[in-house]
Amino acid sequence: MKREEKIIVGISVGDLNGIGPEIIIKTYEDSRSLDLNTPVVFASGKTMQFFKNHFKSKINFFNIDSPDQIVHGKVNVVNVWKEPVKIEFGKADKKIGEYAIKSLQAATNALKNNQIDVLVTAPINKYNIQSDTFNFPGHTDYLAQSLEGKSLMFMVSNDLRVGLLTDHVPLKDATEHITDELIREKLNTVILSLKQDFGIRKPKIALLAINPHAGDNGVIGKEDDQVLRPTIEKIRDEGALVYGPYSADSFFGSNSYKSFDAVIASYHDQGLIPFKTITFGEGVNYTAGLNKVRTSPDHGTAYEIAGKGTADESSFKHAIHTAIHIFRNRKEHRHYSKNPLEKASK
Repeated sequence: MKREEKIIVGISVGDLNGIGPEIIIKTYEDSRSLDLNTPVVFASGKTMQFFKNHFKSKINFFNIDSPDQIVHGKVNVVNVWKEPVKIEFGKADKKIGEYAIKSLQAATNALKNNQIDVLVTAPINKYNIQSDTFNFPGHTDYLAQSLEGKSLMFMVSNDLRVGLLTDHVPLKDATEHITDELIREKLNTVILSLKQDFGIRKPKIALLAINPHAGDNGVIGKEDDQVLRPTIEKIRDEGALVYGPYSADSFFGSNSYKSFDAVIASYHDQGLIPFKTITFGEGVNYTAGLNKVRTSPDHGTAYEIAGKGTADESSFKHAIHTAIHIFRNRKEHRHYSKNPLEKASK
């Protein structure tokens, strides 16, 4: 692969007291990984050198002051800050949260300015990032405001893709958010993503019920009959392959998910608990629906093992590979959408 063809992967460093820096280092310790992409870590040379020394790594960082100075074949580190940072592994620290946001904001700006091709975010602590100037539940909500499009938390792996109607909202409020308009928006986002990001021409989607046993004909709640079913029927009449609502308790255990290209859960834990149980270590959190590509591993800061050198970088590697795969698929989709005769020939 020619150097100029390499995809530039921007990386926000995440919570410095967690496992983010460790999994970044482990991912790029093998110089052969640089044959596949060009990494750009948004942090500081001094801070990353601390982690290199702590983990006794042989990785070499190339320090730069701007994304414009990126060098292919190197693990680039953009100096977002230059002062020394006190690292206390496993501690939730508001000051460390500020550095996580500095990294995220710098990386997002580079993404918007096309200085990097994709963004992969290391885990943050949703509590210690909160401030007067940053008041978002997490990455997805911040990126939804910073980038163009309608965002959707889309958990993906080789065998399973799970989207959410509602994500970071309290369970008691979830049903109030689920409306005909929201269902259509999320379904349209999933359908578009499956087509342009994953190359599936006619995606087949399952929608999970809100209530146990899909409400049992109104005995355990009326939302499924009054909201989900009518909307699904209308969307299916319009030509989309959307089915449900399916009772969530048996859907995954019976392997029913294998008959669909994606599953949409009504609320956070309904979708993410089975997803992480089935795919843990291989799953990726992808923010679908935006004009730029962002992925992250399917785990958190893992304070309990931070600094011990035992963190597993597998999910982070999958996040990088998924981002690259989606970026290439989008590029091809745009090309053939502009050249329909060439697409037909292919």
